[in-house]
Amino acid sequence: MFGIVAPFLKGMGIGAGLIIAIGAQNAYVLTQGLRRNNQYLIASLCSLIDALLITIGVAGMGVLITSTPLLLDFAVWGGALFLFVYGVKAFRSALNPDVLTAEQDRGPDTLIKAVLTTLAVSLLNPHIYLDTVILLGSIGGQYPVETRIWFGLGAVVSSFVWFFSLSLGAQWLAPLFKRPIAWRILDSFIGIVMWAIALSLVIQALS
Repeated sequence: MFGIVAPFLKGMGIGAGLIIAIGAQNAYVLTQGLRRNNQYLIASLCSLIDALLITIGVAGMGVLITSTPLLLDFAVWGGALFLFVYGVKAFRSALNPDVLTAEQDRGPDTLIKAVLTTLAVSLLNPHIYLDTVILLGSIGGQYPVETRIWFGLGAVVSSFVWFFSLSLGAQWLAPLFKRPIAWRILDSFIGIVMWAIALSLVIQALS
């Protein structure tokens, strides 16, 4: 039993440490949870995407990607560009009072737009591949085949717990975000984080 519990708990711990770090995916889940905009669908999609990538990584794809520099370069530069544009949009939202109130008349985004944006902030961010496929994949690959699945399952469980907790917890903060200044601060913070991540990727690519 301990041979199963140990890799499961390690997968949960490492997975949580990587997933909880602020990023484009978490920022989007938070803002849509605050607006109550398809938040359960978005949390489900983010969790399922993580589950798929973790499974691929633990199954051995992490080793393949790390041995192919061209794939890494493509993911890094493409992701840096996407994060820069996302940061620009966040700063524009902070400067535009028409989109700052928590209870807007514009209504929620359409289902298709919510799905496409979730896929974009998830799959176009290279950090998700570095964290799930490469890092978790390389760590999980150190376990014997019969216990490797439990490490991956632990990481998957932590992903589901985090995204649904973030989406639900955002609603507790809704009264605070009825004030425009709160949206200004949040959007500005998200923009700074997105640009910081993009810059770190560029520095990584050039080093």
